[in-house]
Amino acid sequence: MKKHLILPLFVLATFASFSQVKLKPIFNGSNLKNWDFYIGTALKNHEDLKAKATPENVFSVVEEQGEQVLRIAGNINASIATKKAYENYHFRMEYKWGDEVFTSRNSGLLYHSYGPFGAGIGTWMSSIEFQLMHGNLGDAYMMADTYAEIQVSGDDANKNYSPNGEKMNFGNDQNGGKIAHKQKDMEKPVGEWNVLDLYCFGQKAYHVVNGELVMVCNNTSKIIDGKISPLSKGKIQIQSEGGELFIRKAEIGKIKSLPDSF
Repeated sequence: MKKHLILPLFVLATFASFSQVKLKPIFNGSNLKNWDFYIGTALKNHEDLKAKATPENVFSVVEEQGEQVLRIAGNINASIATKKAYENYHFRMEYKWGDEVFTSRNSGLLYHSYGPFGAGIGTWMSSIEFQLMHGNLGDAYMMADTYAEIQVSGDDANKNYSPNGEKMNFGNDQNGGKIAHKQKDMEKPVGEWNVLDLYCFGQKAYHVVNGELVMVCNNTSKIIDGKISPLSKGKIQIQSEGGELFIRKAEIGKIKSLPDSF
């Protein structure tokens, strides 16, 4: 009888410890003073927009349905990045797509970012991407020199995260390629708010979409001169990449372990 009582209490304690993690806003709702910016390459067939793009008109604080939110224009490839590098954290972001679409509703939450802007696709820092692209929310993409090991199932063209799948290596010149797809689609319809939770601890990362775990990246690393070395911290970037995006919450807190379940 005691064993049956102890387990639920332990599980409840685990959930309570995560619910009590204090998340602090890194978007303050009034200005973008604690962020860096980089204007990168033009969108395909929209080269004319690059000449007009500035950090101020690509990334701005606006009012949306009575709330002060971060608007990302999506009219050019660009980055907004934290000035600080983070490790062992829970990051939560709430976003929705706007009406303006230049190429596609595409963006990404880039974590463990390091090095110079422009290393990835001429615009972004080397990083691991929590994909936000409409229809692909939750995918993992190895931007520039990053690497991860992910358990997947499916064919060569469509490798989906599966907790019981085959472990494959993802990154430049790896057997899994650069992209691992989400386990399941948990995205809400365009115009509704999505809640993303990113848990990073050591060399492991969880992608959680609207309360459901859809991706686990193991042994997060970087490949330099053909050698794999650990990557467990870095700046956080959000992409401008083709579609208008609104963010009403971005907050972060330190964690001492990863959650057992969701």
